[in-house]
Amino acid sequence: MRALLVASPVETSAQQMDECLGRIAQGDLSALETLYHQTKSAVYGFALSILKDVSDAEEVMQDVYLRVYSGAVGYQPQGKPMAWLLTITRHLALTTLRKRGNVISLVEQDARSAFADAPGEDGLLLQAALRLLKDQERQVVMLHAVAGLKHREIAALLELPLPTVLSKYQRSLAKLRTYLTQGEGQA
Repeated sequence: MRALLVASPVETSAQQMDECLGRIAQGDLSALETLYHQTKSAVYGFALSILKDVSDAEEVMQDVYLRVYSGAVGYQPQGKPMAWLLTITRHLALTTLRKRGNVISLVEQDARSAFADAPGEDGLLLQAALRLLKDQERQVVMLHAVAGLKHREIAALLELPLPTVLSKYQRSLAKLRTYLTQGEGQA
């Protein structure tokens, strides 16, 4: 459990992602494929944490990569390409929520299928995070644990004060620890 709760290093460096985005701007579809494979878990997890609907999250994820392909020409490398991707994800997810006009709770079966590929404890933790945590808590955990963002980057992305992000993260960890150590009924 601890390995997931402490942000794993981002598998792709910002420089590599910036290079991919530069190649995408020149129309290189293989660079888009590379970027997709390197970032899809973080983009999908973040979209799902906002939307709480597997179908909507998949649709938003597709739209994100379409936006990346069409908008890569205007991308200005600043060393934070993942933040750029997740900002696009956030805007598209919030637009989807506004269009939908309500929030649909993520049913347990959707949570299981959403992270069926996640190994053992990681999959259980992600499922628990989707069910147990409040919206912003879930987003903070997903951005830190899945996307590997630092707390200050999460604060900027979610437009929250850093102390708020830190406290939400700590409260979320406590809830998840309780769930994993004492069982579902105790959380």
